[in-house]
Amino acid sequence: MDLQTAWYLVMGVSVLMYTVLDGFDLGVGALHLCAKTDEQRRIFLNAIGPVWDGNEVWIVIVMGGLFAGFPNAYATVFSGFYTLFMFLIAGLIFRAVAIEFRSKTASTAWRQIWDCIFAVSSILLSFLIGLILGNLILGVPIDADQDFVGTFADFFRPYAVLVGLLAMALFAMHGAIYLYMKTDGESHATVRRWINPAIAVFVFFFAITTVVTLTTLPDMFRPHLNQPFFWLIPLFAVAAVANIPIQVKKDRGGWAFLSSCASIFLLLCLFHIGTFPTIVHSTIDPAYSLTIYNTASSPKTLGVLLIVVAIGVPLVLAYGFWIYRIFRGKVRLDPSSY
Repeated sequence: MDLQTAWYLVMGVSVLMYTVLDGFDLGVGALHLCAKTDEQRRIFLNAIGPVWDGNEVWIVIVMGGLFAGFPNAYATVFSGFYTLFMFLIAGLIFRAVAIEFRSKTASTAWRQIWDCIFAVSSILLSFLIGLILGNLILGVPIDADQDFVGTFADFFRPYAVLVGLLAMALFAMHGAIYLYMKTDGESHATVRRWINPAIAVFVFFFAITTVVTLTTLPDMFRPHLNQPFFWLIPLFAVAAVANIPIQVKKDRGGWAFLSSCASIFLLLCLFHIGTFPTIVHSTIDPAYSLTIYNTASSPKTLGVLLIVVAIGVPLVLAYGFWIYRIFRGKVRLDPSSY
């Protein structure tokens, strides 16, 4: 394995960790306004309260990894996708502020305002993440100088919007399952009723996206023709989703959540397999596309970065493991809760 591929795998794992971990945070936010009472909303916030900020560390690793490992791709992506990233950052800021400010006063109006901001920010972030991935699959106008030459409207092509809606449905399903695992009593019963509809909406968008991808973007499945065992990935993804209601029926919230995590992992595998070794496709000329080879840092830089990652990532994983272990179990409200 060459250094470029190794660094691409590091970034791929970081994208996976962010999507799985912050994905349920975003899903909880998207469902926040569906809660019946203020107490339920507090329970939902405290289900993610100890971990939401730590989950966002992975997006920092993704962006930092792109900057350090593939600087030319970083320059093009962050300049071309500038407006989308500004909305993304605004969503992250307002969402964090909403979590921290919401319970600073007992005023009903105050809490309702921050509840709405929290929900809207979460939905916006979910859609933007899918929209960005959809545009990476479709490609964007990149010229021979590796410069983005498109417009903001180019990001809202039908397929990219469809992937954005798919991401919203996926995170909502993931968040509902996480809440099912972390709650009990009336909140648990309420969340359980959300799971099957959330799965149905996700399957609907997943089916449409799959059909559109097969018919309009055959290159995404070209690796599957060379390596037929890749077809097992979408089959396993479907099996993982199908296993969720089975585990819910058996009241095994942890296994249902692991199945949801597996479905996200497998879907991201399809994305990476279909686009590798390209980071950003050029719609002007495939020769202008940004790959892990024509945008990479020097081999010496990549070698040093891998050493840093070998030290740093295990520490991040250890921190995450410890936090999740400390706050395992059902959510209980106390005077220090949100």
